[in-house]
Amino acid sequence: MPEFELQGLQGEIYRDPSRFRVVVAGRRSGKTFGECLELYTCAANKTGARCWYIAPTYRMARDIAWPTLKSIVDRGHLAKAPNESQLRMELTNGAEIALKGADDPDRLRGPGLDFVALDEFAWINPAAWDVLRPALSDRQGRALFTTTPAGFNWAYDTFLKGQDGGEDGWRSWQFTTAQAGIVAGDEVDAAKRELDPRIFRQEYEASFETLQGQVYSNFDRELNVSADIKDTGGEILIGQDFNVNPMASVVAVRAGDECHIIDALEVPSSNTEEIAAEYATRYAGRKVVVCPDPSGVQRRSSAPVGQTDFTILKRAGFDVRSPKAAPPIVDRVNNVQAMLLNGEGRRRLKIHPRAHALIRSLEGLTYKDGTSQPDKTLGLDHLVDALGYLLWQEFNTLRGAKPTTERFRVI
Repeated sequence: MPEFELQGLQGEIYRDPSRFRVVVAGRRSGKTFGECLELYTCAANKTGARCWYIAPTYRMARDIAWPTLKSIVDRGHLAKAPNESQLRMELTNGAEIALKGADDPDRLRGPGLDFVALDEFAWINPAAWDVLRPALSDRQGRALFTTTPAGFNWAYDTFLKGQDGGEDGWRSWQFTTAQAGIVAGDEVDAAKRELDPRIFRQEYEASFETLQGQVYSNFDRELNVSADIKDTGGEILIGQDFNVNPMASVVAVRAGDECHIIDALEVPSSNTEEIAAEYATRYAGRKVVVCPDPSGVQRRSSAPVGQTDFTILKRAGFDVRSPKAAPPIVDRVNNVQAMLLNGEGRRRLKIHPRAHALIRSLEGLTYKDGTSQPDKTLGLDHLVDALGYLLWQEFNTLRGAKPTTERFRVI
């Protein structure tokens, strides 16, 4: 095993012998890196070990944990090249490391496990743990749970198991982004100024907060809606949510560091080719930047040509800007909230009254009872999703320092 620097609380968690450990920590505190290091340690130190990492979705496992794991593992320990399609590694001692998503908990059924890490488990269906717990029994396997809080869901109950008066074999820790020491203090201070206080406490101070009622609680029709905003004549920014019924688009212009929404479109029974033609007609001669759902890079439209949504948009002459993977829903919500009203009292998102469907969605979308997820059954999520993609790409208030692996900090 290579040498890793373990510091303070991080080293305490890594070396703790408890069978079930729960870490509730602020954002950007190195949780995923710590889990990948534990996967490697378990596999390298036990012949034939079977060690799994579980993310809320397969895409998150692939895009976040897989590159981290590959940066940690000593190539001399690999029996063969990593399996990129299955996110799987085999070590020379016969051990296996595999990364999986909890999209469908029943697909996690399988062989016995020596170690399982559940990353951002507050966002994982608790049915996944119901499947995984028996897999640890025959090998007396261990588990590491890490997350940022997401209200008082099953993650809170799991955290309590490791507190004083909890259950035998469990131990839990809770600490802030600042205490982790990876993100610079001035960056944390900037986030505190930008974000809604409740969101800051949850995301940076690892506080269990009640999220209920209106999702976009910072929206104020009197203060965020204005008939005075104008088309500045610059590039047209479009947030796009790909659906056949409806296709949802939010149209904006940049005004300094503000985003001004000048229109919102919901086109029923449509497809990407039709919506691209609509843009081309409406904004002929203008530079059009489309910020779509990242799934469009692979998703095939219902248009007859059968190309991907991104290909259709690019072929129409538009600049397509999108991250490689969709950010978690909570991140998009927090970013929109910060644009509606930040910690300094500024409202950087203004909406023209003609975008009445978007206004209705911002006012009406609520959380599903007992969860921290927006209630999609209301049918009010399409335009706010489109808005979220646009703001995430072009007005990202949460884009700060990323945890580094250079110092090998472990959480």
